[in-house]
Amino acid sequence: MLPWLGENPTEQPHGSHTTSLAKLVRDDVLAGILNGSLLPGQRINEPDVAARLNVSRVPVREALRELESSGVVISRKHSGVFVRQLGMVEVRDLYELRSLLDGFAGRAAAQLPKKDRDSLVRFLVSTTSSMKEALKSADANLYYAENLRFHWAIVEAAGNVQMAEIYRGIVQKLHISRLKNLSGNSGRKASIAEHQTIVRALRQGDFAQTELLMARHVDDALVRLEETSQLKAPT
Repeated sequence: MLPWLGENPTEQPHGSHTTSLAKLVRDDVLAGILNGSLLPGQRINEPDVAARLNVSRVPVREALRELESSGVVISRKHSGVFVRQLGMVEVRDLYELRSLLDGFAGRAAAQLPKKDRDSLVRFLVSTTSSMKEALKSADANLYYAENLRFHWAIVEAAGNVQMAEIYRGIVQKLHISRLKNLSGNSGRKASIAEHQTIVRALRQGDFAQTELLMARHVDDALVRLEETSQLKAPT
């Protein structure tokens, strides 16, 4: 699952009971979307959500408005609220943004004090090892989770809360589209090799190289996705 699920580091405490209930509903619906129990294109039934969580329709509507503003659901007039579906054009746009943000995060992380950088490197080495084991055991879900932990650790290490929030939104949208399932073993092997190269540059504190490698890694992932998917736009 996504490494930040259940977190909301930028959210401020509220005294409003309705707002607290809306947060409860938002987290519940978001968890359903991210774990696949609510599928892309599926309608979210407001009365059912309200009854299941024992709340009124007001916090449900507030929660769905917030989820719509974050891009994970879409409201259609006279039809209701649906889980978002992404086309390839939007996927490409999101990967381009990810490339920029991953590059920025890599550059910032490589400029951390050596003690902090070494701690981050140890964590990244551990996640990369877990990815290798997941590849050997053909555990795609474990591989995907460890891959996200690798990138999220670097994003968090960058120390830019606003950037991290944007990054989280991008990855959640891509997660909803289930694009992770389109990458085969050869793509995962290439990705692991790229992760190892990134770790070496980060360990050396080479911020320019780390930035370049992180951005290129995301760009290469998009190329692999397009090569293995049926989502290529017609030429």
